[in-house]
Amino acid sequence: MPFYRVEENDLDFADGVDFAPDDVPRAVVAVGGTMVTKGMELATHAHRKAELILTLRGVVRCEADQGVWIVPPRCALWIPDNVPHSATFAGDVEVYVLLVEPDAAPVLPRQCCTLSISPLLERLLLHVTQIPLLYDVDGADGRIAAVLLDQLSLAPVEKLNFPMPADAKLRKIAAAMMTEPSDRATIDEWARRMAVAPRTLTRALKRETGMSFGRWRQQLHILIALQRLDQGASVQSVALDLGYESASAFVTMFRKALGKPPARYLAERRNAA
Repeated sequence: MPFYRVEENDLDFADGVDFAPDDVPRAVVAVGGTMVTKGMELATHAHRKAELILTLRGVVRCEADQGVWIVPPRCALWIPDNVPHSATFAGDVEVYVLLVEPDAAPVLPRQCCTLSISPLLERLLLHVTQIPLLYDVDGADGRIAAVLLDQLSLAPVEKLNFPMPADAKLRKIAAAMMTEPSDRATIDEWARRMAVAPRTLTRALKRETGMSFGRWRQQLHILIALQRLDQGASVQSVALDLGYESASAFVTMFRKALGKPPARYLAERRNAA
């Protein structure tokens, strides 16, 4: 597993003090802060401890448990212990990572998922990045860590991920759609590009993800849209970037998928915070 490099409680991969979170004898270990990168990747690795990744700014994308996770605002990615995963960072990123002893949160899911993060849980996590690694278990810091675990166990699960198939051709299509989300090619067009029968791709996608091609691509578009809209992009620009003919067509898709238009969806999440 990689070492984290931290200095003054900032997530810093260039300067600071090396430590291996799995070796810290505490229920929780938290690091985080800001960094500016044109693109950085953490290769596939796994932890003995479970991991929560909370992104407050910038683009962080993880691949784990046969899925790509572009974590939307007010959410965090939960990765159970010993699950291999990789991560890429881009732009001006503010990210916080919490590592949890497996037996400290036994009720949390045993598969990767997106958790909705309450304002209280967010503040607790940010606070824990400021306490000593070897905090006093019986003192104030230990009690805060216990409250953090209690709140984490109550966090609702949201079905916001992009399933990543094992099939090599489908993975190439997924990578291409993430690189160029405005590409509106149909499954038949992708089949021609991949030199394979459309029925073969359709069956493989349904078998591995349970989704049609349209629903699969829509899930990716929703995740990208949530991230860009939260960063201040307009509905019009997001619609065009995702290849929709108009903002109204994008809003219609979004409403059908999440039950409300983008502006209302994000406003309600922000108001809740």
